[in-house]
Order: sequence, then structure tokens, then C-alpha cells
Amino acid sequence: MKFRHALAFGVALSAFSTPVFAQDAAETAEDDNEIIVTAVARGQNRLESSVSVSSVGAEQIADLAPPSSADLIRQIPGIRSEASGGEGNANIAVRGLPVSTGGARYIQLQEDGLPVLEFGDIIFGNADNFLRADRNVARVEAVRGGSASTFASNAPGGVINFISKTGQREGGAIQGTVGVDFETYRVDFDYGAPLADDLYFHVGGFYRTGEGPRDIGYNGYDGGQVKANLTKEFDGGYVRFHAKFLDDSTPTILPQPVSVTGTDGNPDYTAIAGFDPRSDSLYSPFITTITTLDGGNNPTTYNFQDGLSVESQAFGVEAEIDVGSGWTLTNRFRYANNSGSFVSPFPASAGAAQDIADGIGGAGSSIVFASGPNSGSVANAADIGGNGLLANIVNFNVRLNSLDNVTNDFRISKDFDFGSGSATFTSGFYLSRQDVDTDWLWTAHVQTVQGDGQSVLVDIVDAGGDTVTDNGVVGYGANFFGNCCRRNYDVAYSTYAPFASLALDFDRLTLDMSVRYDYGDANGTVTGDGPVTDFDFNNDGDISQAESQTSVLPLTTPAPVNYDFGYFSWSLGANYLLTDDLGIFARYSQGGRHTADRSLLSPAVSTVDGGLPGGDDGVIADVNQLELGLKYQGGGFSVYATGFFAETSETNVEIAPLLLTDTDYEAYGVELEGSYSTGPFTLSAGATWTDAEIKDSLNAAIIGNTPRRQADLVYQATAQYDDGFFKAGANLIGTTDSFTQDSNQLELPGYNQVNAFLAVRPVDRVEVALNATNLFNNFGYTEAEEGSIPGNGIVRARSIAGRTVAASVRFDF
Repeated sequence: MKFRHALAFGVALSAFSTPVFAQDAAETAEDDNEIIVTAVARGQNRLESSVSVSSVGAEQIADLAPPSSADLIRQIPGIRSEASGGEGNANIAVRGLPVSTGGARYIQLQEDGLPVLEFGDIIFGNADNFLRADRNVARVEAVRGGSASTFASNAPGGVINFISKTGQREGGAIQGTVGVDFETYRVDFDYGAPLADDLYFHVGGFYRTGEGPRDIGYNGYDGGQVKANLTKEFDGGYVRFHAKFLDDSTPTILPQPVSVTGTDGNPDYTAIAGFDPRSDSLYSPFITTITTLDGGNNPTTYNFQDGLSVESQAFGVEAEIDVGSGWTLTNRFRYANNSGSFVSPFPASAGAAQDIADGIGGAGSSIVFASGPNSGSVANAADIGGNGLLANIVNFNVRLNSLDNVTNDFRISKDFDFGSGSATFTSGFYLSRQDVDTDWLWTAHVQTVQGDGQSVLVDIVDAGGDTVTDNGVVGYGANFFGNCCRRNYDVAYSTYAPFASLALDFDRLTLDMSVRYDYGDANGTVTGDGPVTDFDFNNDGDISQAESQTSVLPLTTPAPVNYDFGYFSWSLGANYLLTDDLGIFARYSQGGRHTADRSLLSPAVSTVDGGLPGGDDGVIADVNQLELGLKYQGGGFSVYATGFFAETSETNVEIAPLLLTDTDYEAYGVELEGSYSTGPFTLSAGATWTDAEIKDSLNAAIIGNTPRRQADLVYQATAQYDDGFFKAGANLIGTTDSFTQDSNQLELPGYNQVNAFLAVRPVDRVEVALNATNLFNNFGYTEAEEGSIPGNGIVRARSIAGRTVAASVRFDF
């Protein structure tokens, strides 16, 4: 079922060398909206490039005030970003490539040309967890399509590059933001300026605290970021030092109970009484600690309210040198010390309280409140929580001990003329080391399904009067998942990639070709799914029923991880200017993706010797893509249209229950993007139509179906008026229906979300603004666990957050 060719075609428009001061060009490019620096050999006019690239400038980012990096990414045509989890943990896909895992499997998220993490879908360690869009960002550029695989490792679908301000132009701002209808308090700042004719700096960051957009009942958002860089120019080049410090904690929202009636093909999703998935959460001030065994099988407690907590300390150096005879050397290096935790309640099931109680304690069980204002009181199962429901919760408690990574990208390039044309040749070598050191310490409890931060733990008492839970804890393992998933990953992944590209320019015709060979190794151990045993957590000398369900790590028998991998990526593209305003392009590409930790504890990697019994196929996903496009820009109007075709072949492992999939996908479609401006009015819009199909699978029943969560149409549009004193605008994001699972039974309804902004500048350098997210308070379900409506009509689904309005004051200087 795997298709792999020794060679493939595609592009990266000599994506391998950024020009001298290209990042500074990006900082100022918002003025003309033309020069691009991602995936090109030299700063290049968008019309003349043979890649599909979009950008979002600093001013647009400030106007939209996206709640997260994933919300910002939703503004990019061709990108499907499920930004319903909060500040991180988003699922991001491109042009019909499947969302078969969490995170961004086929897209690489970058800061200043280097990856945030080598793999965008590390389990519980998504790259966007460590990425914040604040006033440091000068511009976000996104390249979609197969060319990306030849200028970045593990990125066959695209690259999204967050480019920082450098301070080459003096300026900055300080902004205070407060929630109008929700609790948030935030301060943003940035400032950059020349220190001398050849020396300049930029520094910026934010601090934010508050309950956030959902009613969780405590201060769940707390933290911030500081970034800085210093650039020194010299004859023929520059050197730039940059640093980042991120320390942030936010709730991370997983699917929650929702009522669904009607039929699978025409479902009606509604909020459960007393629990609104737009504004409520299973987090609660009455659920505070998790008692479990740590990664060394020692008893410990963790704070349930930590949510998604991340820390990153990064340092890097970027340099470019003209070494003479037309040759330019460029090197980028960064080391990032990344760690944190992922703690979130996942409902294994939800249902009538009495049914849940009887399922744990046997027929005739009763319910006693174990936390909250009524702790110790017997509950009435029929109306507990105002809806008579309980949820069996698996606590996804994962310790991100180390996601450290070190990356270096070296390249050498030369521009030269020949005959009637010119050319740019680039070659280089990329290397990275990505650590994946995590402990999965899941436990199970039972709680009410209540909004407004009122959910509480409950104990279950059997018909004989014996309490079978410990303060709501059903077991010190993932009881509701068959006690699976007590794991430790401790693996280092090394990636090496020589690459080369050649771009030829014949007046109106541009040809480019590029090749990359990614190879590397994985070394370490993975320990998982050990025995269930007794452990006396409260030291009372007795083993309770919950204590008898304690999962431990089999630390004496870790499975080795010891394998090598390698794959080629090729790209070939052409762009032709029909007129000065109109161009066409075409490209064919083949790329790959190392699936890394997603393939461990599966048949793909031997638990005996750590090798690959089936060869590279088990750990390399293949993507072939064909693109045909048209670009026009002139007279304040621009339009970009790209037709695409993609084939994807991958092996994947579902976490719980453990399930190996080996699937081939096919997708074709059209991506449209356009903008128009006249005087104070600006309109921009984008839409992507996709027809995707599962072509082959180990599960014959899903062959011919549409991949899960793949809508036919996703779209976005922004309209704005700005006369210098007054600014107002609206942003629309939407999607049509899709299926919850590959079985193609239950549908996820389409939705749209309107965001709006309003600002006035009463005096020079001062702006007062209002920003509304999800202005009309729409429901918007981005995923659901069930493949069909269950008998009790309760589906676990994740919705976008409801309406929030924030007010801000900004002082520019």
C-alpha cells in the first residue's frame, strides 16, 4: 500500500537561502505586500514565485487580536486549523492532507526560519503549544504545497513561518487589554531601534492572567513571554543573536459532553442543561489535585489546574556573509530547552448518573459528593448537577520532561548570469536533534457535568454500603481505557538533510528544481502499559478498590528504540508571467514525514531490538502533490488560484484503544485567495474546496469514504475601513459539514464565526479598541469522538469558545 519513488518532482524555489537582511525586508514588506522571504532563494515578488504563499502582517495581527497562534493560522487559505482547544493543542492540516493525529503532522511551524519543534505532532507536545503570536511578530508567511518538503524537514504539506521584528526601524508600543465580558488582563509591549548605524535591536513580550474565555472558576491563564534580538551589520553581511523565554499556563479543552438528536446524517447538536460547550469546561475549582505514581513509580501529587503548562528558554544565532565571487554563506542555529505538562479531563463516557454509578459499583449503587460545597452529602442521581449526568473521566496527565531541540541550517548560494538569463544555486546541510522525554501518568475519576466552574467529584457507594472510590478516584490508572497507557518515552531523534536547489530566470519564465535527502536515527527507550497492582496511597494499611487498580511502569523491562531511516524529496516548478500583472505556475512534488514517537509501541518498531521489522514504511509517511496556479495583482486588486492534487500514504497508531492503521488518501481541490483595496476600504478573502477520499486501508469498510473532519469547503474573509482616525472591520471564518470519523456516519455540522474590531485614534500615537471574537456566539464543533449517535444521545465533541469582547488601549512610540 505504500508508494515510494526514488525521485519526485516539486519546488522550493531555491528555498534555501534568505537574502541579506531578508527578515528586515519582511518587517517592512507589509507596506507593499509583495516581497516574500519564506521558500525563496532571494527576496522575491509574490507574483514571480512558483509557490503558493500567503502572509499576515503585524497590523492585521493587531487588528484581529487572535486568541492563539492557531486562531491566527486560520486566516491563511488552504489551512484547516481546529483552534478550539485553547492556547495550544490545535489540529492543523493543509489541502486535504489527513488529520489522522493531533497536532500538525504535515506542516512545520517555524520561528524565524527554524522549527519550533522538529515534529509538529509529538503526542501531547504539539509545536503550537510553544508558539505565541504577540507584538514581536512582524509577519507570518505560509507556504503550502509540496515545495515545502525540500526546504524543511518533515514538512511535505507546508511551512508556517513566524518572522520577528528586528528593530531596524525605530518604534514600539505598549498595550493594556481587559476582558469586557470575561476575565482577562493582559499587557503587551515591544520596542526596537538602531543603536548605531550598523547595530539595532528589538525586544517585546506579554503577560496575561485571568480565568479566560470559559467559566472554569479559577485563574487558569497565567504567564507570558519575552523575546529579544540584536543585529550587527558589517561589510557583506550581518550577525543576529536572538533569545526567547516562555512560561505560560492555560487550560486545554478536550471534547466535552453534548446532546445530539436527529439522525447521523441530519444531527442536531445542542448544549446539555447547565453545561454550554462554548463557555463551560470540565475543569473546576473543586477538582484540584491528582494523586498517582510518577515516572519512577513513586507516589506524588500534581495540580489538576495546571492545564497546558509550557516553558521554553531558547537562544540562537543567525549570520550571513558575502565571501566573494558572488557566494553567500548563511547559517541559522538555535537551541531550545522545552518542557511542561499537559493536564486535561477527557470524558471516556458520559451518561445518566445512576447508570454511571451502577457501572462502577454495581446495581443499586448510590452517589456521595466528594468535593465542593456539598461534600459528604448523598446526591440525588436524577437531578445531580442540574441534568442528572455524570462523566467517567480519564485524566490526561502527561509530564513533558524534555522536548529540547537543537537545530542548525547551513547553506551556501551563488547568483550568476548566463546568456539571456540568470540563476541562483543553493546547497546546504540541515541537522537537528529532538528529545521526546515524557511520562504518561493517567488516572480515572468520576465527576458531575456542570458549568460555571461548579463541577465536583463524587464517590460511588455500592449496595452493601462500601465506598468503591477514593474521593472520586476510580483507579490510579486509565481504568476506563482498560488500564492502558501508563508510559514513558525517552527517545532522541536525530535528523540530517543535505539539500540543493537551482532557480533559473529567463525574463518572464522562472524554472526551479530542488532535492533533499532526509536521514537520521532514533535512539532511546520506551516503557509502557505495565501491570496493574495494589498501592497504599493513604498509608492506612488497607487497599481500597481504587488502590487495587494502580498502574505502574515496568521500569526493569523498557523496550529499546534503535533504528535508522531515510527518504528523498524532490520538487520541480515553473512560473511564467503572461503580463506584468498576470502569472501562471505549475509544480509536482514528492515529500515525506518521519512519524517519530507516533510509531512507537506499535508493530512498526520492534520492542525486542528497537529496529524496523517492515523497513522505513512503518515510520515514513509519503506525500505526492501536483499544483497548477494563476496569480494576478494590479490596481489595488489581487487574486491567486491554485488547483491541487495530493496522495498521502501513512501508518498511524491510535492511542486508546491501541489501533494500528495503514491508510492511503487522495485529495484534489481548488484554493482561492484575493484582496481589493480602494481608499480607506480593504477586502480580503480566501476559500478552499476539497474532495478527499480514503483509497486503501486495513479497514476495508472505510475505503471510498471521506477522511474524518475533512469539509468540502473552508473559507475566511476580512473587510475593513480605516480613515486614520477611525477603524472598523469584520472577519468571517467558516466551514461546511464534515464527518466525525472515517466511518462516515455522524456528521459535524458546518459553522461560521464572525470576529469584529473597532478602534479610534483620539490623539496621535494613542489607539483605543474593542475586539470581539465569535461576535454572534455561534456553536462551532471541530471534532467529535463518536462515529454515530449513541443510545443515550450524548456525544463528546469540542466546540469553539463563545463570544468574548476585550477592550484595549495602545500607546505607540
